[in-house]
Amino acid sequence: MNTYKEPYVIAEIGCNHKGEMELAKELIKVAKIFCNVDAVKFQKRNNKELLTKEQYNNPHPNPVNSYGETYGAHREYLEFDVNQHQELKAYCEEIGITYSTSVWDVTSAKEIASLNPEFIKIPSACNNNKAMLEWLCQNYKGEIHISTGMTTKDEIDDLVSLFKKHRRNKDLVLYNCTSGYPVPFNDVCLLDINLLLDNYKDEVKHIGFSGHHLGIAIDVAAYTLGANIIERHYTIDRTWKGTDHAASLEPMGLRKLSRDLRAVHDALTFKSQDILPIEQVQRDKLKNQKG
Repeated sequence: MNTYKEPYVIAEIGCNHKGEMELAKELIKVAKIFCNVDAVKFQKRNNKELLTKEQYNNPHPNPVNSYGETYGAHREYLEFDVNQHQELKAYCEEIGITYSTSVWDVTSAKEIASLNPEFIKIPSACNNNKAMLEWLCQNYKGEIHISTGMTTKDEIDDLVSLFKKHRRNKDLVLYNCTSGYPVPFNDVCLLDINLLLDNYKDEVKHIGFSGHHLGIAIDVAAYTLGANIIERHYTIDRTWKGTDHAASLEPMGLRKLSRDLRAVHDALTFKSQDILPIEQVQRDKLKNQKG
């Protein structure tokens, strides 16, 4: 009997659609049909609410990745409005894959909650936005997934306490995460999954892993440690302009990751009997030969 929960794979498209609706739909289609993942995830920001006036009007800190003359213009270029997100959700439902979005501010949380997705994600950068978390706990009934990158252990404990106060902790999914793009292997810190499980396994719905590293070996290890929800950034071409593409998987990599996670799930069992039927043939032929 397999005691591991089945892996649930999320392809984070984020803003890797380059602000193009048709490209966003192509990413969804490829994720479903070719990569065989369970969900896709976008991002929603109200940039003028999220950024200071200075941040909005300053140039992009890495101009080669910018889609506008200022950082605010860059972010607006990549932003889909709530009606476009409704269109993306409808397309996901049409082809049979789960839609979700990370929300970065209260306005975005309200807009995406109005679409009633199965789950909403809170990125590491916003997991201390108490007003947004409180609103979601009180008004949104789906799962709330939260990354714990650049977050202290005390802050994680406070986060879980907030959800317990609202009796929403059983709808909470905590992700082990290191906030970097890409993250070197020695900074992934997979064993923090054990800490999340030790502290919160009985308090929250699931423990997940959100990786920004290269390759797919780390994700399989994360699943084996007990993180049954695996999230990876995903793009068509890692050389495209933008900070997330370099830390993303291309379709073949995501396909292999989905395949490998499911293979590992099938393999994580005990023998049902001392000699399996597949072994009996070999035992009869090879064991205790005279010779």
